[in-house]
Amino acid sequence: MPLFASAQVKKVSQAKLRAMKKELVSEIDNQKKSTQEMVDMIFSFGELGFQEEETSRYLTDILQKNGFTIEKGMAGIPTAWTAKWGSGKPVIAIGSDIDGIPKASQKPGVAYHDPIVEGAPGHGEGHNAGQALNVTAVLALKKLMEREGLPGTLVLWPGVAEEQVATKAYYVRDGYFKDVDACIFTHVSNNFKVNYGDDGANGVVSVEFSFEGEAAHGAGAPWRGKSALDAVELMNIGWNYHREHMEPTQRSHYVVTNGGDQPNVVPSEASVWYFLRDRTYPKVKNMYDDAIRIAEGAALMTGTKMTYRILGSAWPRHFNKPIAEAMYENIKAVGLPAWSEEDQVLAKAVQEEVSTNKAGREGKPAQGLATKLSSLGTPVEFSMGGGSDDIADITWNVPTVTLRFPSNIPGLPGHHWANAISMATPIAHKGVTAGAKVEALTLLDMLVKPEIIENAWVYFRDVQTKDTKYIPFISETDKPAIELNTKIMEEFRPEMKKYYYDPTKYNTYLEQLGIQYPTLRSDQKTPKAGDY
Repeated sequence: MPLFASAQVKKVSQAKLRAMKKELVSEIDNQKKSTQEMVDMIFSFGELGFQEEETSRYLTDILQKNGFTIEKGMAGIPTAWTAKWGSGKPVIAIGSDIDGIPKASQKPGVAYHDPIVEGAPGHGEGHNAGQALNVTAVLALKKLMEREGLPGTLVLWPGVAEEQVATKAYYVRDGYFKDVDACIFTHVSNNFKVNYGDDGANGVVSVEFSFEGEAAHGAGAPWRGKSALDAVELMNIGWNYHREHMEPTQRSHYVVTNGGDQPNVVPSEASVWYFLRDRTYPKVKNMYDDAIRIAEGAALMTGTKMTYRILGSAWPRHFNKPIAEAMYENIKAVGLPAWSEEDQVLAKAVQEEVSTNKAGREGKPAQGLATKLSSLGTPVEFSMGGGSDDIADITWNVPTVTLRFPSNIPGLPGHHWANAISMATPIAHKGVTAGAKVEALTLLDMLVKPEIIENAWVYFRDVQTKDTKYIPFISETDKPAIELNTKIMEEFRPEMKKYYYDPTKYNTYLEQLGIQYPTLRSDQKTPKAGDY
């Protein structure tokens, strides 16, 4: 536990704090144009994990120009960095993911599938928004801290390759959070949300199994070959039979990353990439051990050699109660954005288009954007599991919360082109501005109210880690898989560059692309005003 000296905190009166919060909100409103530009610019880059070169260069340039000290290449990852400003305690880390989704290229504001570049990646998760939120919040707060002489150190950092859960455990292992007092993370959502405790998500190990055999002519002398692809297929068969005997909370899925070269050559090399998920570290570890044994059996049956490597990992998440409670008070104070009729028309048309919400399938009006705040999230009593996020590894090393902010459309599939539609439109711009207010207000509270961080560590020590101790999945010799997604970006980046946003010529990315907001297909229904 870092030593947090509350004596360093500059105490302010309640009246003074209210005045400072009002000033922060006003300053963030004044930054709406720069916020919009950041949201749109990062959206236009659309880079996949470990290849976020343009995104990281763009963000670090902004932060460096504003007085932050930049360290690049954290944990040996070329697109990872830290940006530090301030001095003294508390040290607060502020992070958000920056990577995109394969095949998620999509024109913003268009309520049907219409890629910017066919087959290219894009922000089908909405990771273009979080760092824009963080930069907006900390620049407003920095201005206030300088004037008021508030001690504290702000450290911004990116979640690189989050879709591969591939970096944050390395950040922890290599000591980037050892002197941090608290961490605020941000992630796009369709409402404001913060929770504490176990949120019901799964832990995960991402592991690639590779088999090496011997090539031969597939027709002339197949008996002389040892098929690595046979080993992959036998492993998959073995794992799928194994599912019958696994607990229902598990999630496991795979893709064949190398299936050989051509049918007439017995494949001498083949690989399969697994995600293995469950609700606790021991259960995930058991799945991992079982998968290794099944892979060894497949190698034994085919006379091939098997190797494996971890590509990523994440613990189940556990968020901090005192920080979450402080943040939720600021969520209530800020409230949801005021959505326009155009915003709601787009949202409802997209919901109808992908037919993912029950109301849409029954022919009733789609729900549109959220107009009522969600409640403070409390620990789950039971969960059947689900997705994973490597912010979890940080939550088990320093008191952490995730601020989920409204910039996406409810009821969409996730990891999908439809989730990119709102992410460079007024919906995202408004949501990021509102989220920046909540984050800046919460950061200010943490700077002037030492009891928040003190209580956060009490909860961390006496509740969260009392009976559960963090054991990393990665070892001291494991290395980040920085080569992932290289070929995809090499294929699509030249064409994607033609569509990078130019804020010196266009007010918005919608304007640059010539998109009327919102754009509906002629056969799509325009919701009536009374529907929302």
